[in-house]
Amino acid sequence: MARVSTRDEILRVAGDQFARVGFKGTSLQDIAVEVGCSKAALLYHFAGKEQILLALVATAEHALTGLLADLGDLDPAAAQALAIERFVDLVLEFRREAALVYEVVPQFHSEPAFCSVLAQADELCAAITARSDDPAEIIAAQTVLHGVVNVAIDDKWDAAQLRPALLRVARRALITPHHDKD
Repeated sequence: MARVSTRDEILRVAGDQFARVGFKGTSLQDIAVEVGCSKAALLYHFAGKEQILLALVATAEHALTGLLADLGDLDPAAAQALAIERFVDLVLEFRREAALVYEVVPQFHSEPAFCSVLAQADELCAAITARSDDPAEIIAAQTVLHGVVNVAIDDKWDAAQLRPALLRVARRALITPHHDKD
């Protein structure tokens, strides 16, 4: 049986606590106690909660970078369709991390370390609107992105149930022509 490193255990525990009691509600001491190490040992691995958060979202951010690269040469409609599908898949693969990106990371919008992931989230939103500058389309995309994350984080749904439903809802909300302009 492979031994889990202290660093990996810190990330696991922190992710669980951030999900359970929120980023602000979790202290470094809380994490250290649950890991079974001292706060000093935790600080040996991470300089603070923000660095733990960055490490937690790093893998999902890397996957998002790949998704955005794949959209680069596509026309807006094709990019929109692929962005919706791949975003749903990304969220289902990284449920907890996606929730952190949409719920916690925006609190650090002025911190340089978080600018990359926030810029990528904005770029994804632009792709999902088919590069529209219509505020209603942007708001719809933001609503769908947040909704996908909020539904996916609920453990009562497995990926086999969620994926087709989330794709159908997102496509209906974002691709289907709207005739109800107010």
